[in-house]
Amino acid sequence: MKTGKYWMVVPTALATILTSAGVASSNAPVLELARSSQTEPIVVSGTSGGTNKTNCGNIGSTPNQVIKVTQGQIDYMRFSVKAEGQPTMVVEGPGGRFCVLADKASGENPEMSGVWPAGTYKIFIGDRSGGQHPFTLSITQKR
Repeated sequence: MKTGKYWMVVPTALATILTSAGVASSNAPVLELARSSQTEPIVVSGTSGGTNKTNCGNIGSTPNQVIKVTQGQIDYMRFSVKAEGQPTMVVEGPGGRFCVLADKASGENPEMSGVWPAGTYKIFIGDRSGGQHPFTLSITQKR
């Protein structure tokens, strides 16, 4: 008898989690990109950091930007963040979750480039020190 009660809890909890995930991602602006389809570079701005502590600094509960790559893959694309504090970038997409930290090669600002397969990418701009700062995110397909 007790086992039956647990089977009712699991689907309900799963539905709640999936619904919450859909709501969280729908609040972020979505930018659809295809190969060389946009004016270069695309620049978006916002506020870094948030209340969610991760291994990649503090990030918000919703992405700062959602990128949808349409019509196959983009052979080269680069995301560059400029912000005060200790900025980080978390990219969640079809290939997994990546934490990008600032380094001297990128001028102490997070930067990620490469081949981007079709799919949806959630971009979170975080801060390792826990602060919140204005940021700009530049997106380009030029090398």
